Amino acid sequence: MRNHLDFFYFLGSTYTYLAVNRAEDIAARHNVILRWRPFSVRTLMREQNNIPFANKPAKLKYMWRDIERRALRHGVPFKAASSHYPIDADELANRVATLAAMEGWCPVFTQAAYATWFLENKDPGEIENLSAILLRIGQDPAAVIARANGDAVRGKYVSETGEARKLGIFGSPTFACGTEIFWGDDRLEEAIEWCTSH
Repeated sequence: MRNHLDFFYFLGSTYTYLAVNRAEDIAARHNVILRWRPFSVRTLMREQNNIPFANKPAKLKYMWRDIERRALRHGVPFKAASSHYPIDADELANRVATLAAMEGWCPVFTQAAYATWFLENKDPGEIENLSAILLRIGQDPAAVIARANGDAVRGKYVSETGEARKLGIFGSPTFACGTEIFWGDDRLEEAIEWCTSH
């Protein structure tokens, strides 16, 4: 029987870029099924008064350099710090990711969306960029965006955010093995180890 690891993430979290490019392969190597679960970390951070980089230029500068170093270490493509931060103001790209998770194409969409942000310096939440991403991965942009704006997907996004809240999640990425949570890309391997040994 294969173990399951829940991957709670927000498309807009910078460190999640690293996890998005690493988690699927690492999980597969350890015979772990990764369940991609987009949620609104922005909502939870506001509730918790936990805004990590706003009005903190030194921390923001460090964050981009830290991601660059970690990307180099893991062989993940990286370009200079994006001028688009924060992104996805309406959380539309995250609702598309929610729809993609419901329909089984979440990893390919999320990886393409992050590549648009990190490698092309474009906000994947803007309609023009989002439409190009969807076309590139073989989806109908108008149909997908319409469904992502519908009540069912909005409800699922709120529900997943509620599940994250119940688990005590406060940041993205967070990996959850049952009720045990591991926050940060740098905890991915530890989360996999826990998942396969408990």
